[in-house]
Amino acid sequence: MEPHVAELKLKIEDTLCPFGFEIYPFQVAWYNELLPPAFHLPLPGPTLAFLVLSTPAMFDQALKPFLQSHHLQPLTDPVDQCVAYHLRRVTESLPELQMEVIADYEVHPNRRPKILAQTAAHVAGAAYYYQRQDVEADPWGTQHIAGVCIHPRFGGWFAIRGVVLLPGVEVPDLPRRKPPDCVPSRAARITLLEGFNFHWRDWSYRDAVTPQERYSEEQKAYFSTPPAQRLALLGLAQPSEESCIIFPELPFTTLTKKPQNTRARSWLSPSISPPISPGP
Repeated sequence: MEPHVAELKLKIEDTLCPFGFEIYPFQVAWYNELLPPAFHLPLPGPTLAFLVLSTPAMFDQALKPFLQSHHLQPLTDPVDQCVAYHLRRVTESLPELQMEVIADYEVHPNRRPKILAQTAAHVAGAAYYYQRQDVEADPWGTQHIAGVCIHPRFGGWFAIRGVVLLPGVEVPDLPRRKPPDCVPSRAARITLLEGFNFHWRDWSYRDAVTPQERYSEEQKAYFSTPPAQRLALLGLAQPSEESCIIFPELPFTTLTKKPQNTRARSWLSPSISPPISPGP
């Protein structure tokens, strides 16, 4: 890796990695060559980009401190806002560079995604993107089968959060890193893709490889909750009088109406959370 790229990577890692994120450099050309022109990033091929993903540690190391600092401000999607805050810190840490941040959920006015996050993760070498085409003589007939990325250390217990583009920074000699093929057998790939497409609620597809770390039970409860009810779960919004949320994935876990912030004290208590991150 060229010295200035290594220096940039280290700077971004110093900003993001203490909060449960990982970054992986790649060239725009690697991404564009796998996709039709409608999905291309409109930058020269050698342009440097970084994929950003969150590990299971992000929940405690980034989200909880963010909410401790920001819970009095309007919140819509706490995780997206937390990630956006940390990505903004990256741009602020390198003010001399032009940067464009694309979150994984952003779309163009015609609803076409601005970034195909799983393709980006694959070309960056972060996680292997398993698709139907990776199963020889697949058994699914006319069924639609969506692909899924698997991380070599976290399995499916991670999330792709976005891409940082650096227009004007070109690295024609950037070494290409292949993602580890950690689900190599046909049978295991069938199990993975069927688990992701048909049984995703039971979390089992995420264990396609034995992970170093999984989501905690409270993190699973959070992501199992419909987005519209997550603020209530955190105690940051008042649930309705009839509110009663049951998580079928977590037996005996039932949340009923409580005074505002009662739940937040159990989830966001300083005794179980790391120190508040600098800045929020």
